[in-house]
Amino acid sequence: MKKYTFTESKDTRSGFGAGLLEAGQKNENVVALCADLIGSLKMNDFIKEFPERFFQIGIAEANMMCIAAGLTIGGKIPFTGTFANFSTGRVYDQIRQSIAYSDKNVKICASHAGLTLGEDGATHQILEDIGLMKMLPGMTVINPCDYNQTKAATLALVDHEGPAYLRFGRPVVPNFTPADQKFEIGKAVLLNEGTDVTIIATGHLVWEAIQAGEELEKLGISAEIINIHTIKPLDEEAILKSVTKTGCVVTAEEHNRLGGLGDSVAQALATKLPTPQEFVAVNDSFGESGTPAQLMEKYGLNATSIVAAARKVITRK
Repeated sequence: MKKYTFTESKDTRSGFGAGLLEAGQKNENVVALCADLIGSLKMNDFIKEFPERFFQIGIAEANMMCIAAGLTIGGKIPFTGTFANFSTGRVYDQIRQSIAYSDKNVKICASHAGLTLGEDGATHQILEDIGLMKMLPGMTVINPCDYNQTKAATLALVDHEGPAYLRFGRPVVPNFTPADQKFEIGKAVLLNEGTDVTIIATGHLVWEAIQAGEELEKLGISAEIINIHTIKPLDEEAILKSVTKTGCVVTAEEHNRLGGLGDSVAQALATKLPTPQEFVAVNDSFGESGTPAQLMEKYGLNATSIVAAARKVITRK
């Protein structure tokens, strides 16, 4: 039974912008901070409605994280906004010490993640941010798949107590999850039931997994497709239930294969249900300049690669 319907294509960062505005309307303690990237993070509507609750920090990301941590002491719920590379790698010490170690209720919102940042190249295309964030004790890590889910995730973070990392992207991508969805942090979404192979995907690769599932169906292979929007805490129950049925798994993510979703799934399976697994991810390398489509093709982050991985892993059962 398929549980998705394509409606249109929209960028996930606009989902964040829409969610942030609604979050501000929902809770007067929501405040926003930005490191000189208002337009890129789609924060304009929030600023227009709540100018007194917005802080432009400038190109000083470390200061932004420390200011956000301080604002929580007065009961504010700060949402920080900048590119994923600057939200994590550049400010890791400040996040570790002032936010994670101190257990501050900061929502680190990171746009332009992964290869689909595109032409800006390897210096901006962070592929290790999920690993950096999930290793921090107490840090929740969320990587939604489309506009609707990004908006829903942003709203869910208002009521979530504790530090969180919300990762989304730059390009326009298919929008296929329900507009009225209930976003449950730590709860996987089953998109398609199957019996031969489990495909577990996150972020932009969820749509590619759906396309792969349709191609596999033509080959007589029944794929169960799971959208893991929350990488930490990981929904191990959903993963184990599916893999017990199918006997093999493919993980797919726009991230380095080291430290990402695939590693989390492998760790869960290794300790509870050893299972053949194949990884669709960037293979321990940096990115490069190119269009998002060119890069996803070159680095094998697409439906074709997922199909190949599924066919391979089935032979290992």
